[in-house]
Amino acid sequence: MPSLDLGVILVGLGGGLALFLYGMRKMTEALKTVAGPRLKDVLARIATNRFTGALSGALVTAAIQSSSVTTVMVVGFVSAGLLTFTQSVGVIMGANVGTTVTAQIVAFDVSEYALAMIAVGFLTELLARRESMRHYGMALMGLGLLFFGMGLMGDATDPVRNHEPFVTFLQELRNPLLAMAAGFAFTAVVQSSSATAGIVIVLATQGFITLETGIALVLGSNIGTCVTAMLSAIGRPREAVKAAVVHVLFNLAGVALLVGLIGPFADLVRAISPAASELDGTARLAAEVPRQIANAHTVFNVGCTVLFIGFAGTFATVADRLVRGRRDRVRDTGDRSEYLDPMYLDQPAVALDRARLELDRLAGFAQGMAEDALPAALAGDADTLGTLRQRDRALDDLHAEIVAYLGRLSAGNLVDPLPQRLQEYFAIANALENVGDTVAGGFVALAGKRSGRGVSFDSATVSRLETLAASASAAFARAVTAFRDSDRAAAREVVESRRAFNDLADAARTGLLTQAASASEAGVAAYRLGIDFVEEVKQLHTLARRIARAFLDARAPDVPFQRRTAGRGPVA
Repeated sequence: MPSLDLGVILVGLGGGLALFLYGMRKMTEALKTVAGPRLKDVLARIATNRFTGALSGALVTAAIQSSSVTTVMVVGFVSAGLLTFTQSVGVIMGANVGTTVTAQIVAFDVSEYALAMIAVGFLTELLARRESMRHYGMALMGLGLLFFGMGLMGDATDPVRNHEPFVTFLQELRNPLLAMAAGFAFTAVVQSSSATAGIVIVLATQGFITLETGIALVLGSNIGTCVTAMLSAIGRPREAVKAAVVHVLFNLAGVALLVGLIGPFADLVRAISPAASELDGTARLAAEVPRQIANAHTVFNVGCTVLFIGFAGTFATVADRLVRGRRDRVRDTGDRSEYLDPMYLDQPAVALDRARLELDRLAGFAQGMAEDALPAALAGDADTLGTLRQRDRALDDLHAEIVAYLGRLSAGNLVDPLPQRLQEYFAIANALENVGDTVAGGFVALAGKRSGRGVSFDSATVSRLETLAASASAAFARAVTAFRDSDRAAAREVVESRRAFNDLADAARTGLLTQAASASEAGVAAYRLGIDFVEEVKQLHTLARRIARAFLDARAPDVPFQRRTAGRGPVA
């Protein structure tokens, strides 16, 4: 037997494995970027119960080839109140089905077309004008790299086909427990059960392993991916930990159910898989086993989902009890957000949803400040005015955190309509922060001047100023509603209210002239403060129109935004 050049073999095997994993990663990232926003909406719309949740989880994961991204979406929906945790369990189960698509693709073994895929994908990424097409090109190039890596691994391992130590190692893998341990270890290292399934199929294409060994390796990978789930949950919100626990429980239950039935299960898979009866020996094994392993992977995950979907509530209850005593990490004193967790930044569409939830809170706080400040400034309510500066500082803290989060998000890969959404959220966040400044630096200061100088307005002036303030407050509330509910009609109403509001402002100024006409010191002081009050109210109305305009300029008609009730009290 000729001697083996281990250096050449290891370089070829390592390079092929690297290309395989890199290609899978690039394909997943590209599909996630280009399809994520639309699939997020699909997931939110159809995951209304455990059964449709399983279907949506399978579809979304099959499209983006990443169960972790699907889980991130689910955690976001649950913490936002859009899904119950029991409904989310169905999505997590369905995500396992979606991951089997990778194995089915790899089992086709079209390595001879790999370079063509790489070339076409690269040219598409390089020459396409649309950002989405460039990402599709990247996905195709990733798929080509995946198959090219498969070919390199096959070529590298061919010399060891009859090498005694290697043959002995493969024979030892026929022990299901050893094969499961190997699958577990490899998955724990590469952090992807789909990658492990792909490598197992690569081994099968070389005729190195039997179907029973392949099934055991895949079962081991299902346990190994639990390590990925738990590591990803470290330091995450409670809902993320619960989702990871459900993932672990579900995978362990499925493996425990099948581990003693690998032989009969392999016979079932052979019966439903195509046969290469024209071949014999190793050639037949290499032709049949890859597709059989892919089918076994699919049947196992679909069967587990069908079997356990009726126990989604039980899984949810167990997960809730296991993490019941856990508390979300304590935030720093300057960190006042509820939704801006870095775990969502890898999925921009979900991260923007989180930013929108936080903007909803910011809008509620700003609206509360404006509604409290306008009457308090006219009535001289010292207690209310005294808290507004403190509330403005807290609002500034939240605004700063939102802007920082959006800034980090802007550095990622964004495709339409996400860049427009991002600009909209920046503009709205800044307008809301300016509302706080207008209240604290405008109304509170004017109320202090009025109190210190003993200035008073006549009843007619007070009535006109109250009417003007009520109009501005209503416009601001309407602008917040437009953003919150994706209501374009409400936004247009706010933008078009400028003329009617200016008429009220002109009436208020005209009324103030009657006090200035007295030429008394008190009358002039009342006029000056009254005019300043009108200007501050106009600024509030301008900010309301700015919010509405940002919404209209950046947003196409959208599905109404469902949310949890946002607070109106101070942020602190």
